[in-house]
Amino acid sequence: MHICAACADPETAPAHFRAIASTMWTEDRALQVLAARTLKRLDVDWARDLSEQLYLDEETQLWVDSAPQETAHKDSNGVALAAGDTVVLIKDLNVKGAGFTAKRGTAVHRISLVADNPAHIEGRVEGQRIVILTEFVKKRG
Repeated sequence: MHICAACADPETAPAHFRAIASTMWTEDRALQVLAARTLKRLDVDWARDLSEQLYLDEETQLWVDSAPQETAHKDSNGVALAAGDTVVLIKDLNVKGAGFTAKRGTAVHRISLVADNPAHIEGRVEGQRIVILTEFVKKRG
């Protein structure tokens, strides 16, 4: 499925999306999800009205709701981090209470985001679950 450059641009005027009024009724689930997500992000009355009219089966609604959420967690380069990402340590870190130093270049797989603090992530290093400051990591891949 391809979308035009205007549809992909979050700054496009809402009027560009008026055609969703007819395409949102398609049988194609991927297009239904795209229509529902687009209507959600448009902050105009007609889009809210259409969104309320749109009926999706339970599985499709779960797909719509599973859109990645914008996060305030950013690595040392300002790249957004998400739960499950792999990061690499950019400096040696003394791990308080564990008695070891996490070495620069160590990959930390399947990180978790600390919900109430965007400067912190959690991950396993040398078998220990530790909290790491995001300023000391960079996202891998």
